Order: sequence, then structure tokens, then C-alpha cells
Amino acid sequence: MFSITVRDHVMVAHSFRGDVFGPAQRLHGATFVVDARFNRTELDSDNIVVDIGLATEQLRDVLSAFNYRNLDEEPAFAGVNTSTEFLAKFIADRLADRVHEGALGEGARGLSGIAVTLHESHVAWASYERAL
Repeated sequence: MFSITVRDHVMVAHSFRGDVFGPAQRLHGATFVVDARFNRTELDSDNIVVDIGLATEQLRDVLSAFNYRNLDEEPAFAGVNTSTEFLAKFIADRLADRVHEGALGEGARGLSGIAVTLHESHVAWASYERAL
């Protein structure tokens, strides 16, 4: 399996519902370092997994939709606990949409999967991996 990973970050505010979240039930900020890994079993005709520049641009664009926002006020997240795990899946699914739309180039149609990891800190992170 071949892969490339691109990285960006996103800054949000949000709160959670449920006693399991303790003090995080109050509004708080979070800065996530976001890694998006693109996988394929064989390299494309240019001997690459996917165009790194396009992957970087698309990740940045997906994140820009909620960067510097209070997720509690965003319609896309209404009634949802925007946990790190949930956000990893949300980002992976948006990137998958971009692949299917051709935004990462025709060669990206040969990708087999995407994995997104959100780093909450230097000691904690969560990931979501999906097939394409």
C-alpha cells in the first residue's frame, strides 16, 4: 500500500452535551492539527499516489468551512457532539466527496482510501479511515 499525508490545522470553539464530557460541556476552544492520508495499492501513471499540491489545497478548503467558528452555531453540526472522532469522519467524508468530484485530479480516482487524524495535543489524537 502506498500513501501520502498532508497536514493543516483548524481552530474551533464548541461545547458538548453529556456528563461524560465533564468541564468540556462548557464552551471551549480547540486547535487541531489535521493529517489527511491518501492510500492506493498501485501508483498512478505518473508514479504518485495523488498530487500533493491538490491534496493540500482540498484539505485547506474543507477545513476553511468551519475554521475560526463556533461549531455549536453551524447548521452542519446542529444537535451533534462535535467530538474529535466525529470531526475526523466529517473531514474524511468531505475529502472523499472531493475525490469523487475530480477535485484532486483524474489520477485520484484510483485511490483506495483516506484516513484523517486530528491531533488534540501532543499526547492525544483520534482518527477515521474509510474506503473510496
